[in-house]
Amino acid sequence: MKRHLGGIGVLAALSIAVTGLIVLSSHDVTARGDSRGCQSAETGSPQAGPPGSSATGEKISLGAKTAIIPAPVWVIGSYDKEGKPNLMTAAWVGICASTPPSVTACLRKATYTHGNIMGRKAFTVNIASESLARYAAYVGRVSGRSQDKFLKTGLTPVKSTRVDAPFVKEFPLIAECKVRQTVEVGSHTVFIGEIVDVKADPSILGEDGVPDMGKLKPFVFSPGSSQFYGIGPSLGRVSELAKEADK
Repeated sequence: MKRHLGGIGVLAALSIAVTGLIVLSSHDVTARGDSRGCQSAETGSPQAGPPGSSATGEKISLGAKTAIIPAPVWVIGSYDKEGKPNLMTAAWVGICASTPPSVTACLRKATYTHGNIMGRKAFTVNIASESLARYAAYVGRVSGRSQDKFLKTGLTPVKSTRVDAPFVKEFPLIAECKVRQTVEVGSHTVFIGEIVDVKADPSILGEDGVPDMGKLKPFVFSPGSSQFYGIGPSLGRVSELAKEADK
């Protein structure tokens, strides 16, 4: 039986930890900068930067593209007009407000899920552990118009009692959302969903009663290479790391 967790804090912690735990190499994501380097105000000589930074501060321009990594991996649950449950993996997603707790899911109009959410005004966010990565990959590559993704994968749809959308029984962390607003941005529709409840398997909860990153073992997406990556060990509490930089 899943424990019910209200509020945005759970997904916020996930997003912050995902960003903080992935180490990006300087040649993977860079942009053209000033090749003169950082000069000391007193001497005019090159000034050493933080460990791991380029001596000159030079970056390489990659152009206007979505080369920002990592991206979350959310599996979006919805019902079609006949009531058939469907899943779609989305990476253009994130938290957009704390009060009311809200998230965004950005989808192209061509996707089956787009029409489902427009019709039902609701969706679920399903977070998979590493052991379920193959299912997140599959439901993101085939269309619900031609495939019953629950039947194909053997995953179990559960009808939410809070919103008009299904969630995945086997996935350990769920957020149930009602659509509050849509915004058209170029190729995508931004669905703003208010979280009405968060549900979690007891096995992923820490002593403080919220999901533990090490127990959940979520993963992230790299758009450039189209690969999933696991998340490494904790780098430390934000407050303690900030103290180290303030010395």
